[in-house]
Amino acid sequence: MSRLTITLSESRYRALKEASAQRNKTIGQLIDESLELYGIRSREDAAELVRRARARSSLTEKDALAVAEKEVRAYRHKP
Repeated sequence: MSRLTITLSESRYRALKEASAQRNKTIGQLIDESLELYGIRSREDAAELVRRARARSSLTEKDALAVAEKEVRAYRHKP
């Protein structure tokens, strides 16, 4: 697991610390879950998603990747 240092305002840090305590989770777990909700995944996870989608359809690998990229972009830009 990699480590990351970020700079937050004092009020945001307090809010994050309170949220982690209320949910009985670490700050790292909250951040990781937030990244997952935004669709931020490793290339390996994305490749696995494409592999599963391709196995269920008649799409070529190139077409399946294009569909996956389109869906990820749409998900990330939800209001």
